[in-house]
Amino acid sequence: MTDDAPAVALRGVRKAFPMAGGQRLEVLDVVDVSLAPGAWTALTGRSGSGKTTLLNLIAGISRPTTGAITVGAADLGAMTEARRDAFRARHVGYVFQTFNLLSAFSALENVMLPMMFTDVRPRREHRRRAAAILSRLGLGARLTHPPHRLSRGEQQRVAIARALANDPPLILADEPCASLDAHTAREVLSEFWDVCRQDGKTVLVVSHEDAALAAVHRVLDMSEINRADGQPRAA
Repeated sequence: MTDDAPAVALRGVRKAFPMAGGQRLEVLDVVDVSLAPGAWTALTGRSGSGKTTLLNLIAGISRPTTGAITVGAADLGAMTEARRDAFRARHVGYVFQTFNLLSAFSALENVMLPMMFTDVRPRREHRRRAAAILSRLGLGARLTHPPHRLSRGEQQRVAIARALANDPPLILADEPCASLDAHTAREVLSEFWDVCRQDGKTVLVVSHEDAALAAVHRVLDMSEINRADGQPRAA
């Protein structure tokens, strides 16, 4: 990827879901959106406007009905599902709003888990890497704690550390502080931005938090980039 090439590019991307009666529901119609390398972008919009769908397409979790999505130099549409999974593990970190931590695993083990599915670093380094990320997020004394022994803010920090485990260039975050109180949300976002700044990450975050919107370089509203109206149509 050249220095001026986008970190993410969507060209003519549409996403529709089949409905009963031979109809389809088109939830996304994005003509042309690009994210610059190292840029932080906030994605805003009303509930149901397609924000999470857009993140899932960029992550390769789902495929567009039509159109092209590239992440770095990789064309997601040219990949099989297995190749997209492998690509996502190395190149995309995803922070979910509901944490999605494994309850039987410690904080350290939750962060180590993504490293098991790639060859980014030798297995003997997994524990050290996970501990280092958690320590950067203020959880150095919580490594052995399972999720139920962590506060909600600490659980979200573990989720952020897990997204950073393989040192991916792109971080996607879907309302990462939606379930936190305002004070904790500001603290977690501040630490999240600090780590992303230090590591030169490209970030796309779905958020309406003032602390997130104040930190980003660009705000995209779904009403401006999504031409789909969410109405059922004939297939």
